[in-house]
Amino acid sequence: MATPEAIPENVTKVTILTGTYRIKGNIHLLPGARVTDFMTEAKEFIAVTEVEVWEIVGRQVFSAPFINVNRGHIQIIVPGSH
Repeated sequence: MATPEAIPENVTKVTILTGTYRIKGNIHLLPGARVTDFMTEAKEFIAVTEVEVWEIVGRQVFSAPFINVNRGHIQIIVPGSH
């Protein structure tokens, strides 16, 4: 039996600002999707990979291969290199 083909994803670098943190990492979009589309369709949490979490002004708090970010805490999300 053939296995179904995986839907390819595009990795998009983003910087996310919350009231407390600056989060740098990647989100995974379906081909042709925009960050705006991604956020509109997002549930309560969004998945971010290859993450660095920083204080808004200051030191790096931690890094991780994956975190979930509560959508309700996101004030700004900026696509592009960080």
